[in-house]
Amino acid sequence: DLRYNMNIDFMEAAFGTEKTISIPKLNTCDDCGGNGAAPGTSSETCSHCHGTGQYIQSQGFFKVKTTCPYCKGRGTIIPNPCPKCRGAGRVEVTRKVQVKIPAGVDVGSKLRLTGEGEASPSPNGPPGDLYVVINVKPHKFFQRDKTDIVCAIDISFIQAALGDEITVPTLVGEEKLTIPKGTQYGDSFRLKGEGIASLRTGRRGDQIIKVIIKTPTKLSQKQRELLEEFDRLDSNKISNKLKNLFKNL
Repeated sequence: DLRYNMNIDFMEAAFGTEKTISIPKLNTCDDCGGNGAAPGTSSETCSHCHGTGQYIQSQGFFKVKTTCPYCKGRGTIIPNPCPKCRGAGRVEVTRKVQVKIPAGVDVGSKLRLTGEGEASPSPNGPPGDLYVVINVKPHKFFQRDKTDIVCAIDISFIQAALGDEITVPTLVGEEKLTIPKGTQYGDSFRLKGEGIASLRTGRRGDQIIKVIIKTPTKLSQKQRELLEEFDRLDSNKISNKLKNLFKNL
C-alpha cells in the first residue's frame, strides 16, 4: 500500500473537487511479467532448500528453520536476471492518478483508491491500494466545527442597540441577517443549512455568526455631545448599578 498526503483549500473541502497527482511507485516489469527472469528464460527451483524457501540448520539436538539465504525465501533462483528490472520483477515508475475528493472531507480524512498502490512482490499477487490523507488549509474568514462553519462579524454599538439588517458572507455568496435591538457582545446567530455537507448523510450544517460590537475611537463634537446626553438619561448604566450594589452591602 502507498500513502499520499494532499493539501486542499477550505472551499475545496466544503464542495469537493478533483485532483491529478503523480505517484512514484513500483509496477510489475513488462519485460519479464514480474518473474524476474530474462525474456526467453525462466526461474529454477532452489537446489539448497528444494523450493521450500526455508533452510534447516542443525545445532546439537535442535533444528533451526530460517529463510533460505540463497533464494531469500522465494523457493526459486534466477540464473539469468531480467536486464530491465535486474531480477526484482518490479520497476519504479511515476503514474498520474485522478483523485475525486467528496464534499465534506476534513483534516485527517482518508480516501482509499483500490489497486493504485504498488505491484505485489509475488508475480501473481494483487497490487496494493493508495491511501490519500487530506489536510485542509485554514480559511481567512470561516472556521469549521464539524459540519457547522463559524465566523465573526463586526457591528457598531448603535446597530447593537437599535437593531439593523446586515449582509454577511456565506460559502455560496451573501445572506441578509437581522440584528435585533439590544444585541450584546458575543451573541451568535444561526443561518440554517449554510454549513458543510456531512460525508455520511450529505446534509449541510449551519453557519454560526458571532457578533463583535466595535466601540468608536474617534468622535466628532456633535457625536460626543449626543453620547453625553444619552449618558445623563441612562438610568441603567453600570455605574448606577454598582452604587446600588454597594448601598446594599
